[in-house]
Amino acid sequence: MDNDKKTTYVIGHKNPDTDAIAAAISYAYLKNLTSDKSNYEAMRCGNINSETQYVLDRFNIKPPRFIGDVRTQVKDMEIRSLPGISSEMSLKEAWLTMKENNVVTLCITEGKYLKGLITTGDIVETNMAVYESDMLSKTNTSYENIAHTLDGTMITGELSGHFEKGKVLVGAGNAEQLEEFMDEGDIVLIGNRYEAQLCSIEMGASLIIVCGGYSVSPSIQKIAEEKNCRIMTTPHDTFTVARLINMSMPVGKFMKSNNLITFKPDDYIEDIKPIMAETRHRYFPVVDSKGYYVGMVSRRNFLGARKKRLILVDHNERSQAVQGVETAELAEIIDHHRLGTINTGKPIFFRNQPLGSTCTIIYTMYLEAGIDIPKDIAGIMLSAIISDTLLYRSPTATQIDKNAGSVLSVIAGVNEEELAKEMFSAGSNLGDKTASEIIHQDFKKFTVGDTVIAIAQISSMDVNELHTIKERIEPELDDTLVSDKLDMVFIMLTNILKESSEIIYCGANADRILEAGFGTAARNGHVTLNGVVSRKKQMLPAVTSAIQGE
Repeated sequence: MDNDKKTTYVIGHKNPDTDAIAAAISYAYLKNLTSDKSNYEAMRCGNINSETQYVLDRFNIKPPRFIGDVRTQVKDMEIRSLPGISSEMSLKEAWLTMKENNVVTLCITEGKYLKGLITTGDIVETNMAVYESDMLSKTNTSYENIAHTLDGTMITGELSGHFEKGKVLVGAGNAEQLEEFMDEGDIVLIGNRYEAQLCSIEMGASLIIVCGGYSVSPSIQKIAEEKNCRIMTTPHDTFTVARLINMSMPVGKFMKSNNLITFKPDDYIEDIKPIMAETRHRYFPVVDSKGYYVGMVSRRNFLGARKKRLILVDHNERSQAVQGVETAELAEIIDHHRLGTINTGKPIFFRNQPLGSTCTIIYTMYLEAGIDIPKDIAGIMLSAIISDTLLYRSPTATQIDKNAGSVLSVIAGVNEEELAKEMFSAGSNLGDKTASEIIHQDFKKFTVGDTVIAIAQISSMDVNELHTIKERIEPELDDTLVSDKLDMVFIMLTNILKESSEIIYCGANADRILEAGFGTAARNGHVTLNGVVSRKKQMLPAVTSAIQGE
């Protein structure tokens, strides 16, 4: 894939079922074959249930990556990937690096780790400050930094090493005056006077800097080598050298290293905006979860932050969508449910058909695009259709679903009846799940006016298994009502073979809503509804109509 393209996430609803996961995978595959505008990646915003995991394992397909929040993050901004600098870099070199890259901040790194940062303001401050003459040795300045800062050439002695002891002085007077002020190990800025050069060497200077571009006699060079004194020449005059030499000090001695404000690529920009607003910094370091330096972001990068781009499949209800959906850029919706509460700021591609499965719609789109369906993709799409239509027993099932399933079963090389039994058996094998996990494995929230409800569905071919599940989850309903902030919750325990559902429920007026919706008495938190097996086409419309009629 082209890594320069923006990625579009294809994602189903929270607590995804087989249709949501299969639709995301199969539609992302189709979009990658038919569009060159983006990379499309299937994602999920909830845990994969047992039935879906069986399907993915059966057809050897890797589960989509999890994303729990699609708000814009630091990694969606333009991160300036300016390399970190060494703490040994000179102040002058740091200044030039800032100018060259048009930034006012540089990050100092040690290996991959952020060590500190320095700004133009810090460098200006050091340039304006009045320092003692031994400041270069106190900051352990390298001879290499001195040479680079002064455009100098080391003609005697090694360029490596650091100025560790002594002061910097200007050898402007005669030899006697120089002897009065100079100590062993000093750096002497000097001209072309032979006597002053010789005196400096004899007095034990660690380095003499010959200013003005003057040459140094071979005899002085020989004596310097014998006395282990370095000699450097520079084209700059003595005044300029005296002004510049402190700019050779290492940035590590002046950097900010305590209480650094850093961000991580996964931080949400709405969370870091207040932090940026409270500080005067223009640039902020970005470090990854290991503390490795990544780059820098600035205030103006907010303007170019890219919203995450989404395609929603198998839902169009905001309450069912991934967190932060309202901040994302919606590109498409492919769904087979009622029109919900998702709003968009501009027109998008929206395909909604009254079919038993979202994967039936996507199957049709493969045909329309003339794209062959691979065996593994056909397998998961068939599984989704079987799951959502309860092997065509649900009233949501259409002839189009059956025709699609028939073709997909041939491509996948499986028997629909056998696949259905294995899927439903895997889906109802909930022995290792908590009561809450069982309830939420196929759990959808809906908003009807001011009322928030949830309808969960658990399907099985075994009546005893459904009875066991009921006993486990009934005590959890009150807590679910509170934890999910619901007015009512309904759990459909669907017997696929008998084509009926026992409804267990909780919430104020839930019994009256069921009685009004289905014309049957609901008592003691449960009621059996013969012929009711579809949440989408039977349960939700009846409950919605009853609530609206209250």
